[in-house]
Amino acid sequence: MKGTYKKEVVLFLILGLLVLGLIFLKFVNFSSESEAKSQEYISIKTKKESCFTCHKQVSGFSKHHNPNLIGCTSCHLGNSKATNKEESHKDMVLIPGNLSNADKTCGTCHASELHKIKHSLMTTNSGLVAVDKFVFGEADSPDYHYHIKDLKYTAADKHLRDLCANCHLGAEKKELGAITQLSRGGGCNACHLNYSEAALKSLDNYIDFGEEELPKIHPSTDIFVKDEHCFGCHSRSSRISTNYMGWHETLLEAEDLTGGENYKTFEDGRIYSYQGEDVHHAKGMLCVDCHSSHEVMGDGKDYLHEEKAVTLTCADCHFKDKPNTVVYKELDAESSLVFLHRNYNHKDKKMLAVKKDGHPLVNTFIDNEGEAYLIGKKDGEIHSIKKQGDVCAKDLAHKNVSCSTCHTQWAPRCIGCHTSFDENDNNGYDLLAKKEVIGQWIEHIADFSVDKPAMGVRFEGDKRLIEPAVPGMIMTIDHKSFSGDKKDKTSFHRLYAPNAPHTITKKTRDCKSCHANPTAIGYGEGKLIYNISKGYGEWKFTPAYELNPNDKLPEDAWIPFLKPQKAKVFSTRTDFRPFTIKEQKQILLVGACLQCHKDNSSTMQKTIKLGLDAQLLKVSKECVLPKK
Repeated sequence: MKGTYKKEVVLFLILGLLVLGLIFLKFVNFSSESEAKSQEYISIKTKKESCFTCHKQVSGFSKHHNPNLIGCTSCHLGNSKATNKEESHKDMVLIPGNLSNADKTCGTCHASELHKIKHSLMTTNSGLVAVDKFVFGEADSPDYHYHIKDLKYTAADKHLRDLCANCHLGAEKKELGAITQLSRGGGCNACHLNYSEAALKSLDNYIDFGEEELPKIHPSTDIFVKDEHCFGCHSRSSRISTNYMGWHETLLEAEDLTGGENYKTFEDGRIYSYQGEDVHHAKGMLCVDCHSSHEVMGDGKDYLHEEKAVTLTCADCHFKDKPNTVVYKELDAESSLVFLHRNYNHKDKKMLAVKKDGHPLVNTFIDNEGEAYLIGKKDGEIHSIKKQGDVCAKDLAHKNVSCSTCHTQWAPRCIGCHTSFDENDNNGYDLLAKKEVIGQWIEHIADFSVDKPAMGVRFEGDKRLIEPAVPGMIMTIDHKSFSGDKKDKTSFHRLYAPNAPHTITKKTRDCKSCHANPTAIGYGEGKLIYNISKGYGEWKFTPAYELNPNDKLPEDAWIPFLKPQKAKVFSTRTDFRPFTIKEQKQILLVGACLQCHKDNSSTMQKTIKLGLDAQLLKVSKECVLPKK
């Protein structure tokens, strides 16, 4: 009897645990969909606010920011119980979403996203500040972490305040209206504020009639980020936004234009020439089709430079063999929300995921035949994603060359800049403090051209990756003009920077454009000729630019032609460098072969597939190679 009783007790306990488990699973659903709903914009249970007394029949809200669900004060604050204007508007925030008020507005529902944004490079500008302080001699490395809001008034800080501190998310949006080409900062608004045509017209009427007739159409705050949201900041510095559209900035003035479709004047008055748009832009793809919220908002970690924060690579979509994927049930809460808000319906299909950090690209899917597709966030158009070409997938000779090195059409080249401080300049403006000042740093630009990018080497331990490089800072700094100390000398810097030009083309650059091109190797523009005399070959280079008196190199060069590099610092990064003499000779060795052998010849195709060393064992007597 006792044994039977014990068995019944054990069986009862097991059944009890199973029941408890089922109850627990009923209330705790681990699927991404339930997680998304739990993370969804909070529905605030509140009685109808007094705001509706005056602001009735207002429309235009996004589905998930409808005041019938979340009220008005959850975003704008104020007193929703007061019945007169003065009391109800007390402590109200007219433009919520600026980082100065985001903790009390957007961040009350989106705490995780706000945390990420506060640590993102778009907010801290750490890399920009670090490089500037390094170049000005105020730091011994470009790899320290900074926040642009902490700038003081050193020479470098003033330089940043005068010329660079406009583009960061902490910059306040103070005027009502849409995000435009001239917009800078605005916190959450920078990406998520959208005005419809009706909302703009309603705002115009409100302003035109003395702010008496209240707007009837409210702008929407949503996830539908357009390229215009990126443009204001990313059309500066390396000019990714304008590059992507195909436009290269010039030094032309309005009076220089004589008409023609190859030129365009943007809203800030800068004039651009058309050089060729990125293939993804030509397909109608937006910036956010590739750079999802995981990259744009960041992951909450502090990064030194943008290339460390960007995890997406071309091969994540244009994969070689088997793609990295994720299924719907494995989506994180943030990705589930994006999936939900964009009304995607491919829950039954695998989605591509970034190899480096695993974040999903929810606007992609793999069909039953194993083909990959991307859903354009602009118009919902389905784009077929092509796998890597045979050359890329089987190429041994270029396995350490980045995709953009070969597929970039062009990149901007800004060279020869002299920087000095004018303490009496009455047109100074502090971009960080947003106020007029007397005295500012002034840049005198010598030339601004366009060409295929140079190449540089990214290194980490034993790993080597060849990436595009552009002139980052070829400049002189007149230090004494700021300090007033005659002992302060003018410093000269010849620094190139790693770059992702975003001018991708399906067609790759030809072999000679790398192996027999002085700009690509780092010598600058000019004539690079392979001379053959008395059975020997020798490369000769004649630069297009005069030699700079500071280091005796051509104005646009990165390195001397087949000579030791005298400079100790030659990049804006500590893990990026130009080619060594040994590497230059190897590149030019292939360039010598290309003097006779065409790109598509069997000899060069075998070299690409098998590598150079294997082909050198088969060199014929007719081949004239360079002296070692």
